[in-house]
Amino acid sequence: MRRYYKPVLKKISRNLRNTMTEAEIRLWNRIKRKQLKNLQFYRQKPLGNFVVDFYCPKKSLVIEIDGGQHYINGEITDEDKKREIFLKEVLKLKVVRFTNIDIMTNMVSAIDKILEEVK
Repeated sequence: MRRYYKPVLKKISRNLRNTMTEAEIRLWNRIKRKQLKNLQFYRQKPLGNFVVDFYCPKKSLVIEIDGGQHYINGEITDEDKKREIFLKEVLKLKVVRFTNIDIMTNMVSAIDKILEEVK
């Protein structure tokens, strides 16, 4: 299924690919070039009105890596909740979230969780 997005997001996604966080780079280095179960992942992919960190179309999976700005009192922000609802309910995608700290301190656990989602 083709995912449509606003054309302005193409330029934004290119910029985001060039300015990835250290956590995003570390995960990307583990999932790019079909390293994970021969699945193709895309980074900074426009979907709908949003740009997601990583997307695997074959498994309808979105992976988000969140820094502290995505949380208020330990809960994801209202904007991120709306985004997740759109991805799950409108586009029918699975969404897996990690914090930057999850990726930087426990990559093995993060990869295990992703593998569980793509079974």
